[in-house]
Amino acid sequence: MWMILFVPNSFDLGVIFKRGGNMPEKELNVKLIQSPDDPIRILYSAARQCYSKDFVGDYNDINYEKAKKLIKSIIKSGHISIIEHLNYTFAIEGISRSESHQHVRHRIASFSQQSQRYCNAANNNNEFNYIIPPSIKNNSEALEVFIKTMMYINEQYKYLTKILSRDIDNGEKVNQDARYVLPNACETKFVTTMNASSLMHFFELRLCKRAQWEIRSVAKKMLNLCKDNCSVLFDMCGPKCKKLGYCPEGIRSCGMMPTE
Repeated sequence: MWMILFVPNSFDLGVIFKRGGNMPEKELNVKLIQSPDDPIRILYSAARQCYSKDFVGDYNDINYEKAKKLIKSIIKSGHISIIEHLNYTFAIEGISRSESHQHVRHRIASFSQQSQRYCNAANNNNEFNYIIPPSIKNNSEALEVFIKTMMYINEQYKYLTKILSRDIDNGEKVNQDARYVLPNACETKFVTTMNASSLMHFFELRLCKRAQWEIRSVAKKMLNLCKDNCSVLFDMCGPKCKKLGYCPEGIRSCGMMPTE
């Protein structure tokens, strides 16, 4: 016997947003939870060891202004292996499962993502958080369809977990099968660690205007945090066209830079 739960065809969005059970949109939050204490010293030591017969581990005093000039010169020349010694760990929340699927494509990185198997998707209000794309948020008709869909899925997810719990006395096993009905809009959280070389490549791709809006927003916040830690390195970061001086996207170019 099948039971289908229908959400009303029309409702007042204002009322929905004001009441407690509004399944609120989750806001993006990016925090840098681990970074090098002295990135200039690390970069300088790695660079100097390549050209010095001395042991850089014995260096006590470093002229930071000269070190910065050397670092910039080496990186601009294309010798970027030294920046692989810098590692950054970010905690990220308020992103969709859709964004996370793009993020994990960057293979030279480590990821620890919130599990929909071990964690029930519902928040303290017994509803899952979700992300709304700007194109939908700025279109009242599309927004109504979107929120109705999220409400419908939420109710079906809760009902499905209730049904499964009758036969399965294990929350993990209930969650792992009930999650199949959850949408890509469902909010997730993860921790990721990347070295500075991987981050530079990430920024080149994900700060491009052709990148999807959500991962571009995440990349901007990550870059600003990195600049606070090591501006001499990350001030040079940006979309690929910034480094090349032209856009390699050809006919797909946004038009900001010449294509050749």
